[in-house]
Amino acid sequence: MRISLKQRGGMLALGAALAAACLAAAPARAQQPAPAAAPSAPASAAALSAARGLVVASGMARSFSVIIPQYMDQIGTSLTQTRPELIRDLNEVLTRLQPEFDKQADEMIGLAAQIYVKQMSEADLTAALAFFQSPAGKQYVATQPAFLTEVVTAMQGWQSRISTDMMTRVRAEMKKKGHEL
Repeated sequence: MRISLKQRGGMLALGAALAAACLAAAPARAQQPAPAAAPSAPASAAALSAARGLVVASGMARSFSVIIPQYMDQIGTSLTQTRPELIRDLNEVLTRLQPEFDKQADEMIGLAAQIYVKQMSEADLTAALAFFQSPAGKQYVATQPAFLTEVVTAMQGWQSRISTDMMTRVRAEMKKKGHEL
């Protein structure tokens, strides 16, 4: 399965939005005391199943599976730039290897599920999964690539405006204190 440039853009936007959200949360998280370490009981099969379902139903798994074709395209491009005679054989090799690497994307789904079961109760995982399997949840997932693309674009303009406004205000306040910046 090849991903179009538009789909890749959506995934890149998703990654950028997730990175921005993580960075925005970092200062607040740094100020919170670390939670006490609880004894780690093995997750139930039901919790793991709900977590795997949540990773897939929420659309998160798309970001894992899109990486495989991207890497294959990068390999194809880099190897055939100077050796165009390799195109046919390389495409054959990449097509044959893709199922093997698709399994590794499935491995990432399992890792994400393990992280979810550490962060959420089985009841919460089940409730979240039920939402994402509902018509509203499916619509939410379907709108995410376009939504995140627009949010990232809006955030860029907002960041630029805030940066300019903040510097203007700081200069004005520093001028009141006798400092010219």
